[in-house]
Amino acid sequence: RAAGGGARKAPQPWVQAQPLSVPQVCRSLAMLPRHPSRRPFCLLLLLLMLGRGAVSQDPQQGAGESENETPLRELQLQTLVPPPEGCAERSAPGDTLHIHYTGSLEDGRIIDSSLARDPLQVELGKREVIPGLEQSLLDMCVGEKRKVIIPPHLAYGKRGSPPAIPADAVLQFEVELVGLSRANYWQKLLNDVLPLLCIGLVPALLGLIGYHLYRKAQTPPISKKKLKEEKKNKAKKK
Repeated sequence: RAAGGGARKAPQPWVQAQPLSVPQVCRSLAMLPRHPSRRPFCLLLLLLMLGRGAVSQDPQQGAGESENETPLRELQLQTLVPPPEGCAERSAPGDTLHIHYTGSLEDGRIIDSSLARDPLQVELGKREVIPGLEQSLLDMCVGEKRKVIIPPHLAYGKRGSPPAIPADAVLQFEVELVGLSRANYWQKLLNDVLPLLCIGLVPALLGLIGYHLYRKAQTPPISKKKLKEEKKNKAKKK
């Protein structure tokens, strides 16, 4: 029993000590003993208690802030209208799509929409739209509608597209596929072979130019006198 007659309370481990505030530390410093040998020890003890309180608070606050400020890094897709039953043709690279879309920012402000005009025509694989939107159009059926949330690095990045789209903006699009034109064999062949031909022709042309310059450098220069003599000889022969 305690001196006052009451029962001594057992310690409660789940109750955390409250950290010291700055005014409390100042008052504690004023109450330190005046003895010079004890004063540094008490000062160090108070600083340790203050640091412990700061450490106990900061990780929770930092964790909350980091969770709230974690940037979107991956594309997010959501099906609003599922594809019709028996859909046999799904969009693939090389196909030409006709889509209706509505694009907006995170706060809901609309930046562009095709609902009041003709559908947008997009050929997959040609980078005619931002990468995130092009990825969301793959493997779609006519009549299907999707919602896509695009992170900044798959949209307009740090530069944005002023004045409508700020820097590092996360974009949201609702996309509906209203038409699909399948690429034929020759179009696919052209799309696949032409880039390879261009990659092979550029080194070949550079090699021919280098060889011509090398042969020209190896040929000894002809003096003006020899040129005049050759002209005179040609004139005499005629």
